[in-house]
Amino acid sequence: MPRVVLVTGASSGIGAATARRFAEMSRTELVLVARREARLEALAHEIGGATVIAADLTAPETPSHIAAVLKERHGRLDVLVNDAGAGWSGRFAEAGWANVAKTMDLNFNAQVRLTEALLPLLRRSAPSSIVNVASTAGRVARAGVGAYSASKFALCGWTDALHQEERRHGVHVGLVLPGYVPTEGFPADEIRHHPIWRWFIGSDRGVAEAIVDCAVHGRAERYSPRYYGLAAVVRAAAPGLVRAVLDRTS
Repeated sequence: MPRVVLVTGASSGIGAATARRFAEMSRTELVLVARREARLEALAHEIGGATVIAADLTAPETPSHIAAVLKERHGRLDVLVNDAGAGWSGRFAEAGWANVAKTMDLNFNAQVRLTEALLPLLRRSAPSSIVNVASTAGRVARAGVGAYSASKFALCGWTDALHQEERRHGVHVGLVLPGYVPTEGFPADEIRHHPIWRWFIGSDRGVAEAIVDCAVHGRAERYSPRYYGLAAVVRAAAPGLVRAVLDRTS
C-alpha cells in the first residue's frame, strides 16, 4: 500500500525540498499544501504527480477542507509534515502584540488546527507519523525575533506532549529544528555574507533528510545541521552565559 505523505508549506524552501525527498522513495503518494497553486502544480509535475491543495492554513475552513480531500482521494494519511511558517522581525516595544498574534496564528495555531482535523485519519492509518518543523530559535531566542521564537517554543512543547498522548494510538510525533537555512522567507543575507557565520548555514535538503528520519525511522528529534543542538544544550546548562553572549549582538 502506498505511503501517503502531506507536506504543508510545499511551494518553496524546506517544504518543496521535503516533497522532492519523499518523491524519491518508492510507493509514495504526495499531497502538497500551500497558498500558491501555480508553484504547487509545477512541483507536482516535476516530481511525477501529486495531489495539490491550494489553501491558506490560517483560514477557519481550511483544516476540514484538507481532511475532506484526503479522505476522498487517498482514504488514509501516513505522514503529516507541518512545515508551513513565516517570521516577521521586530522588537516587541515597536511591533507589539499584533506581530506576536500574526506569527502565532501561522506558526502554531494553524499547525494545531490542521493536526486536529487529520488526527482521526492518522490514527486509522497507524503506524503513522507527524513531524513538526520548529527551529533552533525554539530553544534559543534572540532580540528582534521574539514572536518567531515564541511560536516555535510553543510548537516544541506541544510536540512533546502530543507524542506522549498519541504513542498508544500508533502515531509517532517527531520534531525537526533547523538552524540557519536560506529560504525564500528567510534569505539570511547577513549570515550568508558574514566571514564566520556563513560556515554555519544549513540546507533545505539537509532539513528534508531530518524530516524523513523522524517520519520514517521514528526519530524523536533532529537538529539540522546536527551541531546546532549544541546551542540548546548550552542554553539549558548555562542560561546566563548564553544571555551574556547574545547581549553583545543585540
